[in-house]
Amino acid sequence: MDDGADSPSQVRGNLRDGPQALVRPIRPGDKELVTRGFQRLSEQSRYQRFMAPMNELSESQLRYLTEVDHHDHEALVAIDAETGEGVGVGRFVRLSDGSSAEAAVTIIDEWQGRGLGLALCNLLANRAREERIHRFKALLLASNDAMQDVLASLGPAHVLSRESGT
Repeated sequence: MDDGADSPSQVRGNLRDGPQALVRPIRPGDKELVTRGFQRLSEQSRYQRFMAPMNELSESQLRYLTEVDHHDHEALVAIDAETGEGVGVGRFVRLSDGSSAEAAVTIIDEWQGRGLGLALCNLLANRAREERIHRFKALLLASNDAMQDVLASLGPAHVLSRESGT
């Protein structure tokens, strides 16, 4: 998956309700895809992902989210096989210790609860192992039970702090 080459993975078998998603490394040309997906997130989903009210993504945020090196910063985009629309993104960014990374997953509301978040987390974990990353860290709202369950399903999860509701 170096330099964002297209090598999509079909993720149908892991999803409930029969939807089919193709997952591939994100590319700089996916800015519009990411923007449309962001617009399909509810206010609550946006808040859970960014931990702040957010109505739109700036140009610099779009560059950060789509222009990744696929080594220290990986991002995988899930695309609805029927419509071609983005339905989720999973990413990790290597931390300064070199062997851990901050991870984040965002799934549009209509696809939540179908197993796509778990599928993206598993694909991210595979990519992380290829890049010699051994641990994910995630900052999330203490009330985000769904994401806590997804992370716990990957392996042992330890809550380090619940300061400020995170």
